[in-house]
Amino acid sequence: MRSRPHDEAMAELYHSDPSLAIEMINSVLADGDQGELMTVLRQVAQAVGGVQAVAEKAHLNPTQLYRTLSPQGNPALSNLTAILKALGLRLAVQPLGAQRR
Repeated sequence: MRSRPHDEAMAELYHSDPSLAIEMINSVLADGDQGELMTVLRQVAQAVGGVQAVAEKAHLNPTQLYRTLSPQGNPALSNLTAILKALGLRLAVQPLGAQRR
């Protein structure tokens, strides 16, 4: 039996359960690991039709998007919001928790 690459398996999971993708993205954002965030976004992009399709929707160069979604990727905020919008998502800000005065 041939094993599937991890990214392919995760993309399939995210395709079948989009809420899992959202939970994973939020979890990674809470941890602050940028490389992991780019990996998850690449897997989600694969789940919704592929990086090429997301690049077209986001009006980004596909080659640049592949590089951006690598673990070393460091997208500008404008590119990140364009990618998220193409994935049907948006960035939101929430308080860290109850603040003492």
